[in-house]
Amino acid sequence: MNSLRGIVAVLPAFRFRLMYLRIKIVLGGSSKTDGRIMKLILLGTGGYHPNNVRHTACVMIPEIGLIFDAGSSFFRVPACVQTEDVQIVLSHAHLDHTCGLTFFLPTLLRGDVKSAQVYGDDKTLNAVREHLFSDEIFPILPDYQFVTIPESLPVGGEGLLTHISQPHPGGSLGFRVDWPGRSLAYLTDTHCDGSAVEFVREVDVLIHECNFPDGYEEFAQKTGHSTPSPVVKMAREAGVGRLILTHLDPTLEGDDPFYLSAMRDIFPQTDVATDLLELDF
Repeated sequence: MNSLRGIVAVLPAFRFRLMYLRIKIVLGGSSKTDGRIMKLILLGTGGYHPNNVRHTACVMIPEIGLIFDAGSSFFRVPACVQTEDVQIVLSHAHLDHTCGLTFFLPTLLRGDVKSAQVYGDDKTLNAVREHLFSDEIFPILPDYQFVTIPESLPVGGEGLLTHISQPHPGGSLGFRVDWPGRSLAYLTDTHCDGSAVEFVREVDVLIHECNFPDGYEEFAQKTGHSTPSPVVKMAREAGVGRLILTHLDPTLEGDDPFYLSAMRDIFPQTDVATDLLELDF
């Protein structure tokens, strides 16, 4: 009977691993690295709340156990884990970026991951511990190590993560990681005003939020989000290698809400993220 219970307990994770494998085959991806290429997986690319095609924010590099944000798509992390230790870096405490921290309890209880460090500024970490994991909401605190993010944070693959403060209600952090021979920036929940140009200069991949289409500049300003034109112009000015637009408004309709061809006229290496998109870099 105990053996049967054990089989039942792992079936949901097993089914997702199969689904994830099928998606990787379709995309032509591989989760293994030869020391020169790493996989960047956008597990969730929506903002505010999930919809039928997008979950909320989470980006992962499985080979080194580095995770940006923990939105509703964080349920996909266990199927992607390749390391015993993970580093979870939070941009801010809003629920569409942190609710998934509650999903990792079974993974930690089973010992599939030996340690999970959660980094953020003090107000983000305090909000997560005091509110998300309050007795009234989620009374069992997973075995996370909460760490105030330093000015520079060593990450796997000989990388160094740095951060900047961003304009957003309640505040948020933008991140950059530099490795020997490659670099990445992740800027979400921010109003693009050009102030991050030097921070993202010449990164190989820039993942930048784009919650609203052009024409909604007033909404973007009020809510601390971005429209595509300022973002692609910043990418061009900063000389980045590739721009990935993410954190889309879940109410947007149509396959091309940002008129991608017009954005590529400004910066040709622009793409709109989809859930489970994998990038080599």
